Parts: sequence; structure tokens; C-alpha cells
Amino acid sequence: MEAVVASAPGKVLLTGGYLILERPNAGLVLSTNSRFFAIVKPLYHQLKPDSWAWGWTDVKLTSPQLSRESIYKLSLKNLSLEYVSSSDSKNPFVEQAVQYCVAAARATFDKNKKDSLEKLLLQGLDITILGSNDFYSYRNQIEARGLPLTPDALAALPPFASITFNAEESNGENCKPEVAKTGLGSSAAMTTAVVAALLHYLRVVDLSSVLEDHQHEKYTADIDLVHVIAQTAHCIAQGKVGSGFDVSSAVYGSQRYVRFSPEVLSSAQVAVKGTPLQEVVLEILKGTWDHERTKFSLPPLMTLLLGEPGTGGSSTPSMVGAVKKWQKADPQKSLETWRKLSEANSALETQLSTLSKLAEQHWDEYESLIKSCSILKSEKWIQQAAKPNQEAIIKALLGARDAMLRIRYHMHQMGEAAGVPIEPESQTSLLDATMNMEGVLLAGVPGAGGFDAVFAVTLGDSGSNVANSWSSFNVLALLVREDPHGVSLESADPRTKEITSSISSVHIE
Repeated sequence: MEAVVASAPGKVLLTGGYLILERPNAGLVLSTNSRFFAIVKPLYHQLKPDSWAWGWTDVKLTSPQLSRESIYKLSLKNLSLEYVSSSDSKNPFVEQAVQYCVAAARATFDKNKKDSLEKLLLQGLDITILGSNDFYSYRNQIEARGLPLTPDALAALPPFASITFNAEESNGENCKPEVAKTGLGSSAAMTTAVVAALLHYLRVVDLSSVLEDHQHEKYTADIDLVHVIAQTAHCIAQGKVGSGFDVSSAVYGSQRYVRFSPEVLSSAQVAVKGTPLQEVVLEILKGTWDHERTKFSLPPLMTLLLGEPGTGGSSTPSMVGAVKKWQKADPQKSLETWRKLSEANSALETQLSTLSKLAEQHWDEYESLIKSCSILKSEKWIQQAAKPNQEAIIKALLGARDAMLRIRYHMHQMGEAAGVPIEPESQTSLLDATMNMEGVLLAGVPGAGGFDAVFAVTLGDSGSNVANSWSSFNVLALLVREDPHGVSLESADPRTKEITSSISSVHIE
């Protein structure tokens, strides 16, 4: 059996922070060129003669970047995973993915397929996970080497570089060192990649048709199955049912997303208490997944830039908790803020969709306008419009900026009211300065906000100037860009392909 390699992208939530937790609010999420890879192959090439009598099979999980290896026994009876040995802590996301994927195979297979499934399982599962450097923070390493905080310094790192831990707190007793991350949703991308690779390896789905035909009905059903299993494994591993936008974008790519009703996973949450997983999986697959997903990506000639300011990541759950507390304490004011935020989010979405349509209808004018605006500050854009079409384009550009400023204002207000730093002062001055740079359309804090990242959407080729200006603000511009593709099957282990890709990626602007 050949190794199966699957990958899934990280994400940036442009709009919809907090609101996306509640239906029917929508969020705009962009998938990125940073990907998580999962490689699945058999642990043993020969079946041992007495293996038919085994009640357990072996699962090995390797994470080369963390120099970690864990060995598990998977019960073939009830699919529980027992920890045998390890160099370090557990990975609940991969553990749940393994259990739910095998359960999905058992729940959906007929007798013949079940027999070949058992043989596959008896050969053991050898799983390797690798995340692009973009998921992790290498700021400290770059500073320690005395290199400038530029994308070039990041591009010089070897692919899948080993990951350093944040400095431990005082004397570090019993304190789990935290991996420093950039907020691209590594756990969702990792879970999705593992689920896709395992379901394909176990022949529950066939993702190879992705290469030829995305509209293929069977392929769509297969991808939907990957989505449901990945959402389930991710929620159970996290111990809570989040909005699911990060898994949805890891599976389907850039989109406008409205969350599913959390009740669909109630059977899985109960299962933690002992219902057989196969039954749970059937429940979940039959359940009503009522999330909504519409095509969305940035208009042409626009670039997503991400920056990492020099302060550690903020913990999303505690910020979400504080906002929920405020909603309970002040329902009237919070409803009002959410209504205004929702309006501003919709306005931004409308303007960006308008720009995509105008680009399609009047490409030449669109292209030359974006080019000329890319070297000007926004207050000079209006002077570029002479004809009605040009005026419509400029009006949409300025309308998008205005909507972004309203979003930022209400997010900031919400943070103040809830007592959490959604757009802290240090971020405000950085974002204001960024919005004033030539060729910048938008700037904001992605997702739930905090200190860990900023994003900008830039016109034409202005991105490299913005990246340079950021380094004077002590902000490291990352190599992340938007890439609208979701989960996919890869032709080879990414470590063998990296030589060619790292050469081409140095020139990405």
C-alpha cells in the first residue's frame, strides 16, 4: 500500500470575529498557501500469521518538527486508543481523527469492504504530521540571529523547520511550554489533513478525482464526509463545539461561512461517555448539517498580507468568554453593537463582491485603476476616476475602506465594554498607520483580535512596500498569501518537493 499524503490550508478570518459563533451571522474566511500535511502508511508490510486473533493494532504518530513520536494501541473492538509510549504530550486532535475515521469506515462499509479494512488496520497505521513554517512563530529565532525582521529572513528558513517553544514562566515547574503560533488555525488544518489522508487510505473516500473534476457528485459527497468527520474530531478534541469556520475553510477553501447548529454534535459529546463510536458516527452523518457556505475570495490584483507584531499570541477562548459575559450583563448595548457590526461586515462583503464583478465586466479599466491607486494614498484615489465605470470602481474601493473602519470601531468598542484587548492601543496605531500607506485597501486584526496578528489587503504591487514599512514598526510580515483551495491529495511527501518550492517561494510578492 502506497503512502497517502493529504494537505489542508490555514485560514484568516477577515470579518465575523465573535459574531460567527451565532447563526445566522456570516464571516468571510480566506484560506492560505500555508498548509498542514498528513502522511499515512502501513506500519508493517507483512501481516503476521497470528494477527487475525489480535484485539489491538498499533498506531504510530510522528511530528518531526517537534521531534515527537507517540505509540498507541487501537482497540479493534471498541476503537479506543491507549497510550503506550511517547516522548512527550498527547495530540487529542489526531487521536480523535483516528478514532472517528476508523469508525466512519466501519459504519459505512459492506461485508467485503469490511474484510479488507480489517486487514489494512492489522498492518498498523503510521501517521506523520508536518505544518508549513507559516503556522509557527520564528520571530525570536530571527531576532536571536541578529537578522532583520523581513520576509526574506523567513524565506531563508528550511521548510518544516523545527519548532521552538515560548520561554517558560518563572522556574518552569509543571508548566507546559507553549508552541508560539501565528493564529492560522493549525489545529483545524492538522485535523482536516489527517482525516482526509486516513479516510482516503482506508478507502472510505476517493480524493484523487480532485485533480480532474471538482463538480463530480461523488467527489462532492466525499469532501462533505471529510468535512463532517473533521468538524466532529476537532470539536471533541477541543472539548467544545466552536463555530467551525476554521475546519470549513481547511476543507473547502476561501468562503463566506455561516455556522452549523451545535446540536448536530450532541450525540458525539455524549459518546465521550461510552456509546459505541460506530453508532455515534452514523448519527452524525445522518444529522442536519445546516452550515452555509458561499464562494468568496479577494477581488483580482489584491493581496492578503499578514504581520506578526512582537507580542505573544492571545488566548482566544478567554476573550470569547469575556465577550459572552458582557452579552449577558448588558444585553441591550451588546445587541446594538452586534447589529452595527453585522451591518458593517455585510457592507464590506458587498463592496468586495462589487469589485469582483466590476473587474469581470470592465477588466482594462479595473486593472489600470488598481495600478494607479496602488502607488497613492487613499485620499487621492478619487482623482483617478474620470468615467462612470471608473467612478463605480473607486466608489467600491472607498466603500470597502469605510466599512472596515466601522468594523474596527465597533470591535474596539466591544473590547472596551467586555474588558478584553480586541483591538488594543498598540494595534490601533499600527493599523491606522497601515491604512494610511500607499496602495492599502484594508487593515485590521483577524478573527477574535488581540495582539498576535494584523492583516492588510493591498492593491497591485504595493505589498512589498507595506512589508518593509511594517518592519520599521517592529512587525514581521509573513510569507502567507491567500490561496482559495481547500483540502487536497498530494502526489508526494512535501519534504521531497520542498527544494523546488522554496526556490520559487522566495520571489512571491
